[in-house]
Amino acid sequence: MQVEALDIPDVKLLFPRKRGDRRGFFSEVYNKQTLAERGITGEFVQDNHSHSESRGVVRGLHFQVPPFAQEKLVRVVKGSVFDVAVDIRKGSPTYGKHVSVILSDRAWNQILVPVGFAHGFVTLEPDTEVIYKVSEFYAPDYDKGLRWDDPALCIPWPIAERDATVSEKDGKQPNLSELVTPFTYTLSLSDCRPYGQAGVPRTAHCRETVRVENARSTQDDPSDRRGWIYWHRSGPAAVG
Repeated sequence: MQVEALDIPDVKLLFPRKRGDRRGFFSEVYNKQTLAERGITGEFVQDNHSHSESRGVVRGLHFQVPPFAQEKLVRVVKGSVFDVAVDIRKGSPTYGKHVSVILSDRAWNQILVPVGFAHGFVTLEPDTEVIYKVSEFYAPDYDKGLRWDDPALCIPWPIAERDATVSEKDGKQPNLSELVTPFTYTLSLSDCRPYGQAGVPRTAHCRETVRVENARSTQDDPSDRRGWIYWHRSGPAAVG
């Protein structure tokens, strides 16, 4: 398992090894011990699986607040997404900044989104399926969000707003300027790896380039045009 830190180094990109032959392939996509050896020690308690029918489906930007804050490990098993993590930790040198990656079934990569980040994605092709692990169970009263197209976030979404398919809930999320965040930044050694100058905290700037779950599917809701999301635990249903 190859692990790389992104421009905001608490966010990681993972590359599981994939072995193939004439039968197909085999890949160990999660191993708690292997990740712990690489400094990733989160305890994941739930798997979510979403399906988006068309290109341009936006899901996010989402997070849960304490005591049910979630770390996420996200991967694509079919299709591709433009995936984003926004730093919403008070006092962080990268507060309000983001990192973005393309996750796909071809790249076979994953993104680790820590607690203190808002997460979301837009699908880049039809029939895209995303699976992600979370470190806390879904808690509807603690489920919060950030407006996906807030200009202050400088996110270069690869789709025009008029072409995006967004849930009613996500369309009403607050802008960054309206956000009251419960998360506080704590300096870690990873923040001081070289970035232009040794010992200077890394920062991310605007770039020109580029749940739980009562074992049923939101496919049952004909008003949701995006696709479906499936949860694997008993409890109230929620839309990702």
